[in-house]
Amino acid sequence: MTDSKEARSGFVTFVGRPNVGKSTLTNALVGEKVAITSDKPQTTRRAIRGILNRPGGQLVIVDTPGLHKPRTLLGQRLNDLVEQVLGDVDVIGFCVPATEKVGPGDRRIAESLDGYGRAKKVAIVTKTDAASREQITERLMEVDQLREDWAAVIPLSALTRDQLDVLSDELLALMPEGPALYPEGVVTDESTEDRIAEIIREAALDGVRDELPHSIAVVVQEVEPREDSDLTDVYADIVVERDSQKGIIIGHKGSRLRDVGARARAQIEPLLGTKVFLKLHVRIAKEWQRDPKQLGRLGF
Repeated sequence: MTDSKEARSGFVTFVGRPNVGKSTLTNALVGEKVAITSDKPQTTRRAIRGILNRPGGQLVIVDTPGLHKPRTLLGQRLNDLVEQVLGDVDVIGFCVPATEKVGPGDRRIAESLDGYGRAKKVAIVTKTDAASREQITERLMEVDQLREDWAAVIPLSALTRDQLDVLSDELLALMPEGPALYPEGVVTDESTEDRIAEIIREAALDGVRDELPHSIAVVVQEVEPREDSDLTDVYADIVVERDSQKGIIIGHKGSRLRDVGARARAQIEPLLGTKVFLKLHVRIAKEWQRDPKQLGRLGF
């Protein structure tokens, strides 16, 4: 650590339309998977904190859901969560993929940043590995014109890690002076149960049809080391809204659920550091996205 007088620390969050690569960027900066990623929009449902220690200080990354027009109570609560986070952070990173033209959704989000006067703003052009040099140049020009007050405009690729250090140095330089907010060695403030639930949800989201993602929630019932064994028993419920969705998740003779279990277990084992026995149960909570009581029970 540098001299504490010079050390900086603070909070940054990335905003942008759903699926512009915010969670992938968070994981790349932290160097470990703390946020689940999926090609389905609205994958992230909580403000997950990833922690990045640099020689000059500490960045706490708050990964929020993508801003969108809410169609359900869950959607509204996710937007409220984003609003709350944006009001509290030191720096907001606005993300636009290099591969797509800046559109009305991007403009709306860029304008909405006016409401968060205390945060410094940085524009980030993501996914440069998938774009041509012309596309990147075009995107940088479009983004630059969205606001007058960008502290920096940075093109990068979370996948190839190109320019990631440039981003972290820039973000750290914009943070207030102060000591680290979390002890060294901590990469997230999420509980183990929350991380397991998210891993299972990511596995369940993989390859399902478009109407399903929003309807899937996961509740971890128990994480218990088995006596006289190096196994850990994990019991979890996958919650859906309708019978037909239950059928999709379970699959023909349970084949899909077995697949979900195998994929989730492969990520839960390194997290817990033991072999895992994973028991998944699919249950129905009718229209839970619209029901305040059910949302509360599921942690929203």
